[in-house]
Amino acid sequence: MAYWHSDLHKRKRTGGKSRPYRGRRKYERGGYPTETTLGERVVKIDRVRGGNIKVRVVKDSVVNLSDPATGKTVKCKILRVLKNPANRDYDRRGVITKGTLVETEYGVARITSKPGCDGVLNAVLIERKS
Repeated sequence: MAYWHSDLHKRKRTGGKSRPYRGRRKYERGGYPTETTLGERVVKIDRVRGGNIKVRVVKDSVVNLSDPATGKTVKCKILRVLKNPANRDYDRRGVITKGTLVETEYGVARITSKPGCDGVLNAVLIERKS
């Protein structure tokens, strides 16, 4: 079943009901969110509007970690999800989105990529492990 992103069915600014003056259009159709979690790497490839391809990370346990102090990027393991400021429910379930704080082998890192769109997990080191 499709997921629609149109404003036709919403109420007016005044609170009154608005009646749709036309049907749905294919360009208003969207997709369900990819809720990336920890686990063995699983990638889903979707064909999107214009024939383009969107690579979605469904599960992953490895992150490309950049250290601003040294300027180096290393591939390291994610130990656990600490906090997801995007959604309290995602926080409880351990869903990884952009801005999520994760604990890695090197310390605490913030995810800088969109795993549901980019198909990769990139992060920046915030707090080094001592």
